[in-house]
Amino acid sequence: MYITRDMEKLILKLNKQFPVIMVCGQRQTGKSTMLKHLATKERKYITFDDAKVRNLAKNDPELFFETYGTCLIIDEFQRVPEILIEIKKIVDERSFNNTECGMFWLSGSQKFKMMKYVSESLAGRVAVLNLLPLSLNEIESMNHGKFKPYIEDLKEKKIINFTQVEIFSHILNGGLPKIVANNDIDKNIYYSSYVNTYLERDISSLEGVSKLEEFRSFLTYMAATTAQELRYDTISKVVGVSAPTIKEWVSILERSGIIYIVRPYNNSMSKRLTRIPKFYFIDTGLASYLTSWPTVDTLLNGASSGAFFETFVVSEILKSYFNNGSEPNIYYYRDMEQKEIDLLIIEGNDIYPIEIKKNKNPSNPNKNFVVLKKFNLNIKPGLIICLTDELIPIDKSAYLCPISLI
Repeated sequence: MYITRDMEKLILKLNKQFPVIMVCGQRQTGKSTMLKHLATKERKYITFDDAKVRNLAKNDPELFFETYGTCLIIDEFQRVPEILIEIKKIVDERSFNNTECGMFWLSGSQKFKMMKYVSESLAGRVAVLNLLPLSLNEIESMNHGKFKPYIEDLKEKKIINFTQVEIFSHILNGGLPKIVANNDIDKNIYYSSYVNTYLERDISSLEGVSKLEEFRSFLTYMAATTAQELRYDTISKVVGVSAPTIKEWVSILERSGIIYIVRPYNNSMSKRLTRIPKFYFIDTGLASYLTSWPTVDTLLNGASSGAFFETFVVSEILKSYFNNGSEPNIYYYRDMEQKEIDLLIIEGNDIYPIEIKKNKNPSNPNKNFVVLKKFNLNIKPGLIICLTDELIPIDKSAYLCPISLI
């Protein structure tokens, strides 16, 4: 079963504007499936996982394109970075005749390698997109478009009321398409294979990662502490490797699409704000597997339920933006008095505070919004994203917002 992706319209639009489109993201998010679904009959699909194809591209890139043409989907292209030099030559030659748009669609899971090669060879010639796992909006076919924290915009959207059990079922399953589309799949076997592939193919080839067992422990610890502050010294003590190594490993998780880091809001007006970032797992299903939550009930009633709900909401907001080709300007707030706001969305001089609560009717959820008055910004009505059945004001400063409106 194919699930329509929100990014599809954007890809077709960019295909008329750029000669090369690159779609990256963590493994198994459906990149090549989506591109093949969108491709016309003349666009051929090839993958550099195929040794014969890979060797031809490495040894004779000119013959490679003579063989396969220039209307291509090239999957795992980062395995043959040399190919980009030949792509650049082809693009530049075609640009004189204005026939260069929409030639090459590139996809791959190793963004940390892909961006390096692309920036060196195809700057200005490529549209770069990040495909995250399936969103609730995609799974439920809600067609809500990009999340905007504007009250008037939210009022125009249709609310779907989800129960706690339904939402935590989505959290436990995650958004990887093979899990979502196949109820019969053994999730433990699938995720075990997923993690092993990630470690063996993506991580083991990197400089600075020679201790795979320690890296596996690090990955599990990160999943267990999702939605918390990123303290390198603490992680170092738990995992048993140096803090500089942990910092490098965190960077690898971020660049390979496993986690997203939210920076703390900082303002020159106040020196009493934290400077420690927070991080979130992009796919809650992977995080649930790594932390051994077996059922919806155990996760919902466990000590980590609030953190996993917060992670789910943040990842849904991120998916909404990335699926539309943009990245949100988001932060979180915490000061020395331990007053915290989960998210701040900044747009120019406007600031939109957001709290995330797993309950249906959270008590006093916007109590910390008042701390933002000290900044020279226009404080807009905030949102408390939760399991409420309606978009309803608490007071003039905040609204309860159903999770289905993300």
